[in-house]
Amino acid sequence: MQDKTQVRYKDAGVNIDEANKAVSRIKMLARKTMTPAVLTGIGSFGAGYQLHGYKQPVLVSSADGVGTKLKVAFLTGRHTTVGEDLVNHCVNDIAVQGAAPLFFLDYFAVGKLNATVAAQVVEGIARGCKKNGCALIGGETAEMPGMYADGEYDLAGFIVGAVEKKNLLTGKDIKAGDVLIGLPSTGLHTNGYSLARKLLFEIAKHTPDTYVPEWKSTVAEELLKVHRSYLHPIRELMRAKLLKGAAHITGGGITENTPRMLPAGLSASIQLGSWPVLPVFEHLREIGRIPQDDYLRSFNLGVGMILAVDQAKIGAVEIVLKRIRERYYMVGEVVKKKAGAKSRVVYR
Repeated sequence: MQDKTQVRYKDAGVNIDEANKAVSRIKMLARKTMTPAVLTGIGSFGAGYQLHGYKQPVLVSSADGVGTKLKVAFLTGRHTTVGEDLVNHCVNDIAVQGAAPLFFLDYFAVGKLNATVAAQVVEGIARGCKKNGCALIGGETAEMPGMYADGEYDLAGFIVGAVEKKNLLTGKDIKAGDVLIGLPSTGLHTNGYSLARKLLFEIAKHTPDTYVPEWKSTVAEELLKVHRSYLHPIRELMRAKLLKGAAHITGGGITENTPRMLPAGLSASIQLGSWPVLPVFEHLREIGRIPQDDYLRSFNLGVGMILAVDQAKIGAVEIVLKRIRERYYMVGEVVKKKAGAKSRVVYR
């Protein structure tokens, strides 16, 4: 005989009322980022944005996630910073091509939705959007029972920016002799967390509350430092027509990311010791006795952005960076790639 018991969506693990509560809070946060170019409100099936002020606009887009840094947020119950990490990472990825961010959409997926946690995550996203001058115009909050462990979620974002076609940064004008300038990172940013968590929590037996004197902070405080945005220095150097190329130092470190801005036939010669390696990286290296090549490819080591500028204009570049109070390091130069060389980054 067929069971006559009524089964609701909530019985399958999806709480529509909790979702509505989360969306209500998200709408309030998103409104604070809106600009006159946004033509629709949160809740529409699609978001509308009116592009204006460009003669020959090139749209530049990027999608990314926060990765296993989220595991630290789960472990500590601190969810207000990972959203800003996500936005800044995406902003940097389009800024290196000269684009100013226009709008952002997020994807928040969870096994069991907690409206408070969702709002904390989106609070960080909205804060990042506000600081970078882009609008949070939409996204997706998905509750999927059985897909994620209790208390865990995934977070990803999609950004669109624009740049005048003539100002698009392609790196095509970079030549041998150009100077490479490093801009400091705030810490691990959003890369290397799988290795960092293994070293700190499994090998060193640290807890999130362990205080590390060299860092002057706890493990949790260090690991949750926000991935910074480099939009401001990049835009200022572009306005002064001084920037030839830029590389966001993310997964793969300086070794893998610097060549992404270089034309064929060129390499980056990087002077080790030309910038202060942050204590967190040295601590990780000591714990794991990490080999040099792996060390250079796993972490940013204190440099989150590398810029290529003309040697003859270095004085003007320094004036701009000092005016905006941006710290910087002369980390190397562009050289011709040696025949048969396996890597396009040479360390000295």
